Amino acid sequence: MRVYVPLTLPRLAEAYKAGELGPGPLTAYAVTPALREWYVSDDIEELEYAALNRAAQASLRLVAGDPGAARRRVVLAADVPDGAASVDPDRGLDQRALGEVRVEGVLGLKKVAAVHVDAGDAEGDVSAAAEVLGAADQGDDDARFVVDGVEDHELLWFATQEIPGLI
Repeated sequence: MRVYVPLTLPRLAEAYKAGELGPGPLTAYAVTPALREWYVSDDIEELEYAALNRAAQASLRLVAGDPGAARRRVVLAADVPDGAASVDPDRGLDQRALGEVRVEGVLGLKKVAAVHVDAGDAEGDVSAAAEVLGAADQGDDDARFVVDGVEDHELLWFATQEIPGLI
């Protein structure tokens, strides 16, 4: 199963140094039954892209919570055995948790297929969105517009060998 783990650049650096993420459980995103129902598609590539975007939204929250982190969203794409990721039944119906899974144990970087990171030109928009995230959560339409604007930036794809250059 392909999972998408939201991170920040400092957390990516820590994982790279340790050779792993963990200990678990780790919050990640994947193609879950609820995500399939919400997205209404049978195309696995579209569904995985939706899961990646959910992880990017979670990464924005991590960035907002870490004032010292670079204002760039980071998502690791990793392959784990099907039984290693599970959906929390209490959060399964929560719209904000669509696609959310828990990965038990440690996730070795050898299982990472790719890293997705914002380009440098996204930093201004990511920074602005991180600053108003709380207001957007409270229903402020102007703040929601700023947060949604971050989705105009596509995450770039990097091979795992490129991690040292990212951090």
